[in-house]
Amino acid sequence: MKSKPVHEVRRGLIRACIWRKNTRSGLRHTVVVTRLFRNGETWKESARFGRDDLPLLRLVLDDAHTWIYQHSH
Repeated sequence: MKSKPVHEVRRGLIRACIWRKNTRSGLRHTVVVTRLFRNGETWKESARFGRDDLPLLRLVLDDAHTWIYQHSH
């Protein structure tokens, strides 16, 4: 069974998946950011961002940070 992120933030084609892990040091969150794109009929992901992606990338990261801060109890 594949694990799933605890939360997903998306703005347009920019997505941040938030993962939660319990460690010896306590609860930790990690974030994986991708840009979605279509190749023919198939949706794919990329970790490369163009100039026009950067404003949305900033917003997605801010939303992810806010969510993690609110759920780090």
